[in-house]
Amino acid sequence: MDFSSAADELYGVRPADFVATRKRLAQEAKDAGDGPLAKRIGALRRPTLSAWAVNLLSRSAADDLDRLLDVGAEMREAWGSGGGLGDLEQRRARLVGSLVRTAGEFASDAGNPLREQAGREVEDTLQAATVDPGIAAEVREGRLTQPRSHTGFVPAGFPMAPEKESEEEEEERAKPEPKKPEKAEKPERKAKPAPAKSNVTRTSAARARRAETLRKRAEETGRKLAEREERAEAARREVEEASAAVGRLRHELERAVAEREAASRRAERAEQNRARAEEAAREAREAARDARRAADRDARHA
Repeated sequence: MDFSSAADELYGVRPADFVATRKRLAQEAKDAGDGPLAKRIGALRRPTLSAWAVNLLSRSAADDLDRLLDVGAEMREAWGSGGGLGDLEQRRARLVGSLVRTAGEFASDAGNPLREQAGREVEDTLQAATVDPGIAAEVREGRLTQPRSHTGFVPAGFPMAPEKESEEEEEERAKPEPKKPEKAEKPERKAKPAPAKSNVTRTSAARARRAETLRKRAEETGRKLAEREERAEAARREVEEASAAVGRLRHELERAVAEREAASRRAERAEQNRARAEEAAREAREAARDARRAADRDARHA
């Protein structure tokens, strides 16, 4: 047994079984005479429920997870080259949504269903893995102990794309510095040379263009965020309406069940009354027959 195989086994078990499994693995390493390995295993931390669910994805949905992380790598490359993201954001959203649902299914099957907060932490971790290559490596390894998140507009580790100089700027930069004229015999009024663009000016222009690009991206992100918030609010309203409808239907069902039970009791009592009435009628008929027979006997003996 080595550390990697022990860690893989440990972070694949349910959180409730983590401590017992860690103790067993550490004891096995100790029994094998590898004290340092036993100490490393004993120091491994138990994962939160959401981190465990992401670890499940690295083991049981590795292909789908790789597709998401590949999209993240494409997004970082597009950012670094200054190109557009195209449909990468939409692809990322679809893959993240699918993986969050898959993680929830895996967790439920294992007896540890994810609540709303844990589901959001799974989503935040997957989103962070697409913008931070370090988090992507952790997610792919499948040994997370805590959920991950990323804040800020510029993704972690994204190189800023260098601004290209225009042909005029390149030509201007390539021109040799003009030599100062030698002292003339007669003083002449020197004409002021046209100022050349300095590196500072070009850098400021590049930064201004970059800032404008980022501003537009921020506006687009804000617009998409507003749209998603509207959709989320609409979805919440639908959930509330559906919950209210379920409540009404449950109340109606309970009332119908109560009415059915009451009707069943009435039917049972009616059947009992009918049986008693039938018995009374039978007894009355038998009494009438007995009376007629007695009358006939009396008539014969008269």
